[in-house]
Amino acid sequence: MQLLASFDWSFIWENRGEFESGLRKTLEVSLLAIAGAFLVGLFLGAARAHRVPVVSWLAAIYVEVIRNTPILVQAFFIFFGLPQITSIFGHFHFHILLSPFTAAWLTLVIWGGAFNTENFRAGFEAVPQRYREAALALGFTRLKTFFNITLPIGGRIALPSSINTYVSVLKNSALVGPAISFPELTYQAYSLESVSFKAPEIYFALALIYLTVVWMLSALIRLLEARLALPEARRVRVRQQQLREVV
Repeated sequence: MQLLASFDWSFIWENRGEFESGLRKTLEVSLLAIAGAFLVGLFLGAARAHRVPVVSWLAAIYVEVIRNTPILVQAFFIFFGLPQITSIFGHFHFHILLSPFTAAWLTLVIWGGAFNTENFRAGFEAVPQRYREAALALGFTRLKTFFNITLPIGGRIALPSSINTYVSVLKNSALVGPAISFPELTYQAYSLESVSFKAPEIYFALALIYLTVVWMLSALIRLLEARLALPEARRVRVRQQQLREVV
């Protein structure tokens, strides 16, 4: 407590504008990246689960590459590498120059999409085969079977692991932002520290902000999970809660 009392909290209050600006950009890029990762994971996860020719094979390569390389390397390649690669094709009027926001968003989508692909693949493959066979026997097309049987059940099964991916997307924005000069929350904190040298106050406040935001995001998604949970999973969760209360 004495340590906290010795902090110069007035400095944090006077510079709250930088924290607010960084937090706003962190939330913007993270929420948009979560939406993108959801769509990428849903499409490629379905392709892998249903063994779609070519797409399933390409998705497997994509997942292996992204899951086995650091996200910072991916961010550097997207922000610094892509413009140089596309400049080779300049005489074809094809040149990519990404803003820090776009590069950060794209990096987080690609990273989160790879992990979410496996989340959805596992969820879809966990749907009992007899459910799909029954739907086909009733005259459903494969596409209709997917949207009416596989997606509602498999999506709910994949939700718990997807929650971890979405939270990691938000936390990884703290790695990607400073690396490519995107002024999100961590970048703003680092910039303040570099001119004020008040590292304890700044990074303690930064940790509190991230803790609060991650907790709120997790609580929101957990609430969604509870509402969408399968009846069996809901009963198991209630029983586990009852056992904890007894113990």
